[in-house]
Amino acid sequence: MMQFTESLPPSLHQQVSPFSNLMMNKNSSTNNQIQRARPWPGFHTPKNLGNIGDTNCMEQLLVHCANAIESNDSTLAQQILWVLNNIAPPDGDSNQRLTCGFLRALIVRAAKIGTCKLLTANLNHSMETHKFSIIELASFVDLTPWHRFGFTAANGAILEAVEGYSIIHIVDFSLTHCMQIPTLIDAISSRLEGPPLVKLTVAGATEDLPPMLDLSYEELGAKLVNFARSRNVMMEFRVIPSSSSDGFSNVIEQLRVQNLIRPENGEALVINCHMMLHYIPEETTLLSNRFTSECTTNSFRTMFLKAIRNLDPTIVVLVDEDADFTSNNLVCRLRSAFNYLWIPYDTVDTFLPRGSKQRQWYEADICWKIENVIANEGVQRLERLEPKSQWVQRMRNANLRSSGFSEEAVMEVKNMLDEHAAGWGLKREEEDLVLTWKGHNVVFATAWIPL
Repeated sequence: MMQFTESLPPSLHQQVSPFSNLMMNKNSSTNNQIQRARPWPGFHTPKNLGNIGDTNCMEQLLVHCANAIESNDSTLAQQILWVLNNIAPPDGDSNQRLTCGFLRALIVRAAKIGTCKLLTANLNHSMETHKFSIIELASFVDLTPWHRFGFTAANGAILEAVEGYSIIHIVDFSLTHCMQIPTLIDAISSRLEGPPLVKLTVAGATEDLPPMLDLSYEELGAKLVNFARSRNVMMEFRVIPSSSSDGFSNVIEQLRVQNLIRPENGEALVINCHMMLHYIPEETTLLSNRFTSECTTNSFRTMFLKAIRNLDPTIVVLVDEDADFTSNNLVCRLRSAFNYLWIPYDTVDTFLPRGSKQRQWYEADICWKIENVIANEGVQRLERLEPKSQWVQRMRNANLRSSGFSEEAVMEVKNMLDEHAAGWGLKREEEDLVLTWKGHNVVFATAWIPL
């Protein structure tokens, strides 16, 4: 494991502590109440919550707090926030840290909408997320199968799909800044028929989404080109600044133009989507359709997938997290997020020690996700995960059919998982692959070809 020497970012406890300070005054009896975590005067824990420290109780308290915030019941909201602040320390066990992340997000939401006006002046709204060097990010990604699973499955499917092509054009819609590409280049370089020309087009997202990189895409591209050259692979790199908010329309438009001069048989077109498509808004909206000359009512996700299909790709790989964060109802969204995001908190104990900088960076990125899901609405709410079943239906509606994964690709995934903790698992659902943690779905990988 790499050693890091940079200074520690502010802890989550420091970020939440303004709430604790808000509830304390010069009266010593009040201070003693808080230090001993006594119930708020007049606040009675509902009988159906069970043990106030267990996970189910924490989830129910979060739900009650969310309802109080939405109904503008500031007294009840502050009472529940106070209780949560005492039972969910930021340095506690995995469930306490998870709850602490949701506590902070609810405080941010309450301050934004004015439910708890006293909090507004005391809350630090900024979320401290780390900007990784390329070496740090590569090491960070290798710590867990969360991303490696998708990399390994996708690379296996891509290698089989592009066999025999002398030119491979990879369009990378990836959250992890091309961390998948070096391994793919390594595999391509050892082809018996000799390495092809690789064209890499990257959708450079204009939004700041964790994990964030501390160098430009131009610098990243230069490093990738040099790496490919060291493997005797010629690479052309291009980045197209584009936004998920309009379905990466800049990328689509340029690909459409380029596709007009694409060789019929000599160039493979690979669309690689790794945990990025869920940032495309899924709501049906009346808009001027940039992919056609018509003005139509459609979701950006539907438009994006149909535009990709019209490019007649050799293969489309879609990897994403298997959860549903799309509900417009805060409580439904909170429950869904709480019952999915316990997984990264639970897994982190298996590969990062308490107090390590990497662990703080890892959990800060999870907290960013929680805050975005809970505290924001409308276009500010970027995290809009959909479950695998919904994506499968979307792909089919776009006239794509599943191509599945070969036994060789599956074996590569299994071998990769053997390098990690025993709780990780792999299962096949029809032709798709699903990464699991203690039997719970985490990430899915699917591969598609045009009908």
